Amino acid sequence: MKTSLLRQGLAVAVLSGAFWSGPLLVLAREPVPEISLIDLQKIIASKKFVDLTHDFAPGIPRWSGFPNEQRRTIYWYEKQPGMMGNGFFAEVFTHVGQWGTHVDPPAHFHKGLRTVDQIGLKEMILPLVSIDVHEECARNPDYTLTLERVKKWETEHGKIPTGAFVAMRTDWSRRWPDAVKMANKDGRGVAHYPGWSLPALKYLYEESKITASGHETTDTDPGLATTKDDYSLEAYILGTNHYQIELLTNLDQVPEFGAIVVISFPKPKGGSGFPARVFAILP
Repeated sequence: MKTSLLRQGLAVAVLSGAFWSGPLLVLAREPVPEISLIDLQKIIASKKFVDLTHDFAPGIPRWSGFPNEQRRTIYWYEKQPGMMGNGFFAEVFTHVGQWGTHVDPPAHFHKGLRTVDQIGLKEMILPLVSIDVHEECARNPDYTLTLERVKKWETEHGKIPTGAFVAMRTDWSRRWPDAVKMANKDGRGVAHYPGWSLPALKYLYEESKITASGHETTDTDPGLATTKDDYSLEAYILGTNHYQIELLTNLDQVPEFGAIVVISFPKPKGGSGFPARVFAILP
């Protein structure tokens, strides 16, 4: 095609002679070949992966109203008394959906909105935005992410992309798995841990049109609010029919922008929540 267009351009130049003062050649740009999914997988596999997920087990930090996990082995490699059989390893897990690093679907707070199984596959691979406020939280455990801090992030990194997953890095996960340190209660029983603010969330979900958000603490709302049974910020997020991820970890190992996050979880029909496996792919 390029050769044909080049000849046409030369012909125009000859016919026009010295009387033509405009462009003589019009060359078509050859289409860039589309990368195959196989090649794309090879590129992705060459990148660094960071696990953003806590291991879960009985006794981990959780909301105070939830029961502890129970785990029982029912099959073992060799014959054992009290087992259902042998020849392989199988366990029964009993735990609330909101256990460990987990997904909260909209239906967790709002009847009639989406359950875990209704979250779309394209909502599970997203651009990762990490807003790093760990220094602010070290100075003030009651810190809440402000709209001004989100705008500062955009000044430094550019507009938050539509459809992104926005994580708030507080380094609170370094307190894991100590439930007392995670709750950080004072002598009066008031919890002190960071959270989001409503203006920041409204900007992210209503103006930036993000897909989901996540944090390292047990709750969306700061400890000062949850001590008073105020979960209005979590109610806001889920009320927009978006999901969130709680109890993330290792956000100190990902850049503030440029990575991709993969958020995976089982598909319980009509599920109210479930442990998730979340990881980042670094640029």
